[in-house]
Amino acid sequence: MSDAASPSDAALLRRYAAGDAEAAQLLLDRLAPRLYRLALRLLADPAEAEDIVQEAMLRLWQIAPDWQPGAAQPATWVYRVAMNLATDRLRRRRSVALDAVAEPADDAPAPLQAMLDADRERALEAALAQLPDRQRTAVVLRHLEGLSNPEIAALMEIGVEAVESLTARGKRRLAELLAPRRADLGYES
Repeated sequence: MSDAASPSDAALLRRYAAGDAEAAQLLLDRLAPRLYRLALRLLADPAEAEDIVQEAMLRLWQIAPDWQPGAAQPATWVYRVAMNLATDRLRRRRSVALDAVAEPADDAPAPLQAMLDADRERALEAALAQLPDRQRTAVVLRHLEGLSNPEIAALMEIGVEAVESLTARGKRRLAELLAPRRADLGYES
């Protein structure tokens, strides 16, 4: 099925509410990868990210019979749910001082570029983790997930100007945090 002929998220949700399991699978295939990337970038924990995706999709399935067309897009609604769930987990982390678990080392040899890319990804994730929650969320949604400022504003329930301010401050802070590592990340010769 081509993209132009693909049913909308709202249409798939209505079909699921009417008992169409295939519609549920199509909607899951469409939404889950983006939800997972968002949750992983906010939480930096694959298991927690998977939990967020499952919980967010479960909530979408639960409200499917009562979905009001035109109120919001299912993707926007489920993104907000995932973002709120991730934020709640971040708050719980801060209130309960949990020990950070180091990522297990990968013993498999990799080409130099793959190692450099992995280093860059880790450096970015570590720098993102140092941003305030709202800045991190805005930067992730805008620059890593590719959402527009108006979409982010709707998700975060703030104005577009606030999104622009959060992303600008977040990018500046990321640049400051990553500047000392430019050479070892391969950005300077």
